[in-house]
Amino acid sequence: MTADASRRGPFEELVVLVSPDGEAIGTAPKSSVHHAETPLHLAFSAYLFDDAGSLLVTRRALDKATFPGVWTNSACGHPAPGEALNDAVCRRVADELGLAVADLRLVLPRFSYRAQQDGIVEHELCPVLVGRVAGTGPAPRPDASEVEATTWVPWTVFAGDVLSGARSVSTWCREQVAELDSLGPDPAHWPEADPADLPAALPR
Repeated sequence: MTADASRRGPFEELVVLVSPDGEAIGTAPKSSVHHAETPLHLAFSAYLFDDAGSLLVTRRALDKATFPGVWTNSACGHPAPGEALNDAVCRRVADELGLAVADLRLVLPRFSYRAQQDGIVEHELCPVLVGRVAGTGPAPRPDASEVEATTWVPWTVFAGDVLSGARSVSTWCREQVAELDSLGPDPAHWPEADPADLPAALPR
């Protein structure tokens, strides 16, 4: 539940705890929220495309507490209390990958999941957004504490491999790709979702 402010460091990141219907019910330190009984909390996933339509795919750092070394979508993170979703995505992508994002669009406002690896649980209301990074295959500048490796993959190749089981990715990425694929073959034409469908805990 909400941590005692007197016991937190001045720069400790907080995540927003939520009820199953998306209402905010408290906060918790990001550093300790994930464990065997992780409470439901707010997050996001971002899929970033270059000007050629390829997806930036990342491998999580080998020493991350949750799902270390797993290949996944471009970026994941947690909105801070009171932080707008687009601002959270841009902040995280800049910090984690050294990239600027343009043309962010919400595509899966109600995505949620629960996943477990090595006794650690991810349990999130996790809206999915897509965005653009200028250029063709621009080189990220990853934070090594967060990202082990990156690569650009044509979307049709990535989606086909994930759906067929030929490419191993995180649980949430596999489930998201299945939903994204149902929106159509070209990410540039995926319909933008209604922000009203986002969890109520996110600022409008």
